[in-house]
Amino acid sequence: MIVAITGGGTGGHLAIANALKEELNSRGLKPIFIGSQNGQDKSWFENDNGFEKTYFLDSKGVVNKRGLKKLLVLKDILASAFTCKDIFKTHDVKAVFCVGGYSAAPAAFASLLTRTPLYIHEQNAVIGTLNKLLKPFAKEFFSSYDKNSKVKEYPVSDKFFNSRRIRKELKTVIFLGGSQGANFINELAIKTVPILIKKGIHIIHQTGQNDYSTCKDFYEKNSLHVECFAFNKNILDYLKKADFAISRAGASTLWELSANALPALFIPYPYAAKNHQYFNAKKLVEKNASIIKIQNELDEKNLLSILKDINLKPMSEKLSSIITKNGIKKITDTILKG
Repeated sequence: MIVAITGGGTGGHLAIANALKEELNSRGLKPIFIGSQNGQDKSWFENDNGFEKTYFLDSKGVVNKRGLKKLLVLKDILASAFTCKDIFKTHDVKAVFCVGGYSAAPAAFASLLTRTPLYIHEQNAVIGTLNKLLKPFAKEFFSSYDKNSKVKEYPVSDKFFNSRRIRKELKTVIFLGGSQGANFINELAIKTVPILIKKGIHIIHQTGQNDYSTCKDFYEKNSLHVECFAFNKNILDYLKKADFAISRAGASTLWELSANALPALFIPYPYAAKNHQYFNAKKLVEKNASIIKIQNELDEKNLLSILKDINLKPMSEKLSSIITKNGIKKITDTILKG
């Protein structure tokens, strides 16, 4: 059975696509991937042998377009949908799995044109525009936040659970700037890292591409021993060493930290669509499993105060009970049963 996985643009979407691919591979199946030439889709999957074939179309977002530009993008999406219709026929696609993002639009609409069963995974607490539009037509809609979802477990790789440990003492802090970088978090790190190192705390800093040189140069110039890197797909190697994370609240990162029982201070990206990062983190905060601060109420003094007073063990224990394994297995079972 061939499944077409579609969507992406950002690491949050693509992590779910990758999880389904790996689960299908473990069952002896190779899906195809349909994404965009824009965004991160190609860097994730262009040379991935876990897919039978990968396609990267000239997809563009429509949400922020106006007037004639919006009409032109819609026209391109429709044309690409017919391209996807031919792709489905070539590979005898039996199901389409949509993770959202603008690059999902052509294949998702093609599923409607061809009456191919459509399955949607929504990562965030606030449903994305495309997924909201397509939800009534989906055979199943998966979400950790939707009370009617057949599968509520977020698809996190078993490796995050397998290396889980209860944090009790603050020895290592990890700053997570995301794949593209979070300038606010990176600047916060630069202001606080020298003080934390003096207190004997080890620092890991994932900066993102944009600020890597600036952060690396700062640490080297000031002779600060920091594990500093731009981005690494094997982020778990660093997470399992950490006792506390300072991070944005993208869905995949949030649930991966939860699976690993790693407490975090979440600083939502203030310009995320519909402020969805805030609402992602709010679910954990309501269960006393994490901390949330918006950017304009946080500086280095606040951060140092939070780290001084943090009680890691109860937060870590809470996280270990919030998310359970087998989310992607249950989703895959649902798709393959049809």
